[in-house]
Amino acid sequence: MATADTPLSPRLQDTVRTDVCIIGAGIAGLTTAYLLSQEGRSVVVLDDGPIGGGMTGRTTAHLTNAFDDRYLDVEKLHGEEGARLTAESHTAAIEKVNDIVRRENIDCDFERCDGFLFAVPPDTQELLDDELAATHRAGLTDVEKVARAPFDAFDTGPALRYPRQAQFHPLKYLNGLVRAISRDGGRLFGHTHATTIEGGENARVETAAGPVITCEAIVVATNTPVNDRVAIHTKQAPYVTYVIGASIPKGSVATGLYWDTLDPYHYVRVQAVGDHDVLIVGGEDHKTGQESDCYERYGRLESWTRERFPQIGDIEFRWSGQVMEPVDYLAFIGRNPLDSDNVFIATGDSGQGMTHGTIAGMLLTDLIQDRENRWTDLYSPSRVTLRATPEFASENINVAAQYSDYVTAGDIKSEDELKPGQGAVMRHGLSKIAVYRDENGAIYKRSAVCPHLGCVVAWNACEKTWDCPCHGSRYSAEGRVYQGPANTDLSENT
Repeated sequence: MATADTPLSPRLQDTVRTDVCIIGAGIAGLTTAYLLSQEGRSVVVLDDGPIGGGMTGRTTAHLTNAFDDRYLDVEKLHGEEGARLTAESHTAAIEKVNDIVRRENIDCDFERCDGFLFAVPPDTQELLDDELAATHRAGLTDVEKVARAPFDAFDTGPALRYPRQAQFHPLKYLNGLVRAISRDGGRLFGHTHATTIEGGENARVETAAGPVITCEAIVVATNTPVNDRVAIHTKQAPYVTYVIGASIPKGSVATGLYWDTLDPYHYVRVQAVGDHDVLIVGGEDHKTGQESDCYERYGRLESWTRERFPQIGDIEFRWSGQVMEPVDYLAFIGRNPLDSDNVFIATGDSGQGMTHGTIAGMLLTDLIQDRENRWTDLYSPSRVTLRATPEFASENINVAAQYSDYVTAGDIKSEDELKPGQGAVMRHGLSKIAVYRDENGAIYKRSAVCPHLGCVVAWNACEKTWDCPCHGSRYSAEGRVYQGPANTDLSENT
């Protein structure tokens, strides 16, 4: 997986004081740090790894106000005003990225383009008509229905065209943010793990190596909060999404953002790379840790793509990412529930992490600066959307079912069954053990129980990770945590 080339500073060595401590060097954390530093606030950013080393480095970077879960559905849960504010905020996020790119002269392949939503069976044109009407009610009156998306290879049939969307290279963009934050006095530290996060009058963040950051406010922007046990995690669900990048002749597919209406849907865009283009195609989503057919999903993506774009050549890239899906569609941005007023979170990005992350930077800056913002209630992490109760119940019933893994047999009976590069869960008495054999034959054993809320992890053969099927925590093959909500490694096998 690619990461940004501007390094973070080495691990924090000394206790420091700052106005705002931000945990997470993805788009939400760095946008917040940039905007606060522009207002003269001192900021410290901490991350376990490199810039964009989390989910920002795995996005396909659609910058769009064509809402991922449809304005028709947002309107049903949040009303016409909620849908209008949703459209307003995502439009503002695209404009903010454009403004920052121009102001800071960031070379990140930012490009305006149109977006196209087309229906596929069993969906009908009526769905597009209903969505068009809801989009217009939300204030996006320049959206129009066109005869087809601009593909030469296949006819999509009628589509909705969303003008003035955008795409960019997210890691190049983060490089630019880091340079600007550092220029304005911000301090950024990599390989620094936050172990304790405490708000209140004496807000502090303790790190694994010992140094402490004391501050006036804390922002946890780690894709999913690592400072909560339950409050947010029952209101959103983790999904893995798959992406391929296929070589195509330059200019053979029109620049644009494209989505179909399947569930899970396909999403497509084009990225120029030297003397050719790369067609980026994603989809095949499933609940994290609950399927073991990742290679087949890549295969289905490739088949779908080759059928519609016969000009594609080699598959140059394959990767997956994790998205957090809120039960009522909108991100959770604001004060952390059941916590001190000066602890803030940004999570629930769904399939629009680049705009949701930018919204987070704008909204959190206003909250920390004690300014009113029209979007505060819409994105409040404490909101209760009664009309989303069925989805809430369904997701949490699914989570409860995962605890049955405690009483099942393991995937293997002996570590001798593992080939180099393989992992599997093995029963050992009353315990479940996560066993991995590396390419040199060395065996690593850890408890298979996720330290967040005790679910049994599953092996992800494509990414070589251990994935929690309950709330999406992810661990390296050796058991090191790199994706929350867990904030500690899988425990040593005893």
